[in-house]
Amino acid sequence: MPITKDAALAALAKVTAPDLQRPLTELGRVRDLSVEDGAVSLTVELTSYFKQRLAADIEAALKGAGAKEVRVAWDISIPTRTILPDDPSPGVRNIVLVMSGKGGVGKSTVAANLTLALSREGAKVGLLDADMYGPSVPTMLGVMGRPTSADGQKFLPLERFGVKLMSIGFLLEDPRSAVVWRGPMLQNALIQFMRDVEWGELDYLVLDLPPGTGDIALTISQKMRTTGAIVVTTPQEVALQDVYKSVSMAQKVGIALLGVVENESYFVCDGCSKRHELFGAGGGQKIAEFAEAPLLGQIPMDAAIREWGDAGTPVVQAAPGSPIARAFLDVAERLAAQVSAHNLASGGGLRIDRSGGTNKHLPIMR
Repeated sequence: MPITKDAALAALAKVTAPDLQRPLTELGRVRDLSVEDGAVSLTVELTSYFKQRLAADIEAALKGAGAKEVRVAWDISIPTRTILPDDPSPGVRNIVLVMSGKGGVGKSTVAANLTLALSREGAKVGLLDADMYGPSVPTMLGVMGRPTSADGQKFLPLERFGVKLMSIGFLLEDPRSAVVWRGPMLQNALIQFMRDVEWGELDYLVLDLPPGTGDIALTISQKMRTTGAIVVTTPQEVALQDVYKSVSMAQKVGIALLGVVENESYFVCDGCSKRHELFGAGGGQKIAEFAEAPLLGQIPMDAAIREWGDAGTPVVQAAPGSPIARAFLDVAERLAAQVSAHNLASGGGLRIDRSGGTNKHLPIMR
C-alpha cells in the first residue's frame, strides 16, 4: 500500500529532535510535506548543522511506513544567546566557554578540536585563546603572525581552516617570553579581544579559558552574556577535586553548564585491543552529576591527538574519519544540541525568582 500524507506524519511523530528530545511534529519543525508516487518531500527545521543522524532517522521512519524515496530540505536556524545593547560582540550568536579548575587536562586540545568539528559541519566559528599566561592556539592551529586592522578601529582575526582565531600569542615578539601581567591587565586584554576584534557574524565563539577560578572567569561572568560552559576533566580523583571548584564557581556567578567532557578517558592497546583506564574510571560522570549537566563524551588517549596538535593541524581536521576524530565530532554534535536546548529553554533575558527565598543567591536568575 502506497504511503499517504497522514501515514508520513504518523511516522515522523516517532522521530525526535536532537535538541529538545521531543517529536519533530510536536515542535512544528516539519513543513511543506508532500507525497507523490511514493516519494515523500519535506522541509525540516534544524537548530544546529549536525543533520546526518536526524536524516537517517527520518529516512528510516518514512521508508518503514512505505515511502519509496525521501527528499529532505533543511532550514537551519541557530538559537541565539541573550544579546544586550552593550554586548562586546553582538554578531556572535553563542559564546561557549571551555573551562576547568585543573591545568593539564587538555582544555586547549578539546577547544581546538570542537571548534573545528563545528566548522566542518558548516557553522561559522571563532576560537579565542583566553589563556593569557599559556596560549596554545598558535601552536595547535599552526598559525603565526600579527592581526591587522582594516579600518584603524578593529583588528582582523587570523584565520586557519575557515576558523577565526585570536590569541595573545599572536602579539608576542618572542613566543617563548612570559606574559607578566596583573589581574586588571588580563581583564582589559580579554575585553579588547571581544570588543576590538572584528569577529563578524558567528554561530559559535569558543573561548579556551585558563585553569583556575580567577580573574578571567570572573570578568567573563560580569562583562559578557555567555551561552554557557563545558567543563573538561580527566578521570582521576586529584583532577576532580579542582574541577569541582570550577563547577561551583560557574554556578555561583551564573554561568550555565552545558556539559562535561572526560578527556584521557582510556587507552586502547595496539597489541591486545584491550581498553585500559589508566587514570581510573567514572570521574567525568561524577562531575556531570555534581554539575547537573550531561556527560557529553569520553575522549580516549591517542598518540594522534598529540602528534597532529604539535604539527598545527588538530586531529579532527587532519584525520576526520579516524575513531579519535569521531569521538570529538560526537561531542561537538551533543554540544550543539545542548546550546540550542539551553537557548530555547531560557527564552532570553533574565527571570525573577519568586520562590519566596529558597534561592540563596540574588533573586535574579539567568
